[in-house]
Amino acid sequence: MNSKYTRIFSGSFILAQTIENQLKEIGIIPVIKDDSESGRLAGFGSSIQGNQEIYVHADELATAQSIVQKVIGN
Repeated sequence: MNSKYTRIFSGSFILAQTIENQLKEIGIIPVIKDDSESGRLAGFGSSIQGNQEIYVHADELATAQSIVQKVIGN
């Protein structure tokens, strides 16, 4: 599968929300993947609670990566 989206972050809900908010402030709308929430809604449990992944379109990758670096401090 050839996707035009790239994962830029995987980690805690709190950091993911901070990154998502900062991306939205500059006009980037990320895709958030939360397997534990998807499982809960489907009636299944998940061993990893609160772990989220953030994906952005390839055209926005460089800008989005700089936001992630700023938030996580690397």
